[in-house]
Amino acid sequence: MGNEGVNAVEKALALLDCFKPGEESLSLTELSQLSGYHKTTVYRLMNSLERMNYVIRHENGIYTLGPRLLYLGKLYEQSFHLASIVQPELHALAAATHESASWYVIENNQRLCLFRAESSEGLRETRLPGTSLPLDNSAIGQVLRHWGLNEPLFSETPRLPLYTAGVRDPHIAAFSLPVFGEGDRLVAALALTGPASRLTESRSQEGLAQHLCQTAFNLSVKLGARKTWCEHLFLTPLE
Repeated sequence: MGNEGVNAVEKALALLDCFKPGEESLSLTELSQLSGYHKTTVYRLMNSLERMNYVIRHENGIYTLGPRLLYLGKLYEQSFHLASIVQPELHALAAATHESASWYVIENNQRLCLFRAESSEGLRETRLPGTSLPLDNSAIGQVLRHWGLNEPLFSETPRLPLYTAGVRDPHIAAFSLPVFGEGDRLVAALALTGPASRLTESRSQEGLAQHLCQTAFNLSVKLGARKTWCEHLFLTPLE
């Protein structure tokens, strides 16, 4: 039963997904073209959505999003606690890889460690949440610069996760990859850090990359990025 659904509900939600930045007002014809549904189907579904205040139909026949969506968005915003989403994933990642998992964001042109789950191994790199470091050439810095600041660091899409060792500290290595949110925009850099003697590039072939990519996928989807896009980016096997 987990995969069952109501076709009409899914179609109605797909019509709401047709509204995007730059396409806030859509006609019946445009909705039909964007969704691939017949005009008659679109008309009936939009009538239902209008009655429930999810869309507004103006006198010229143009549809816009309705106030009910704003209400639901505010409810979601009030219940949204980033730490409750990120920290469990970081702890699970640290437990699976035996390395320290971190969540970095751009703050005042530096990289800020916002959340952290420490490694269970004896030898580890310890960092307190709230620590700021330069946006350097480390794997974490590259993720934030390339996907967050749009710096053209790569001539083609790089293989994920990125890996560097000894950039900031000769004894520290890191794997990192981006986490996206609403509008598929960068939210943070997810990272695994540890001693360079243990956290080697070859470990990405030993399941470590799979754990990282799965965590980045989970977090990106939870934060609003497109699921199919994230599947292609994080879960498509490397050739």
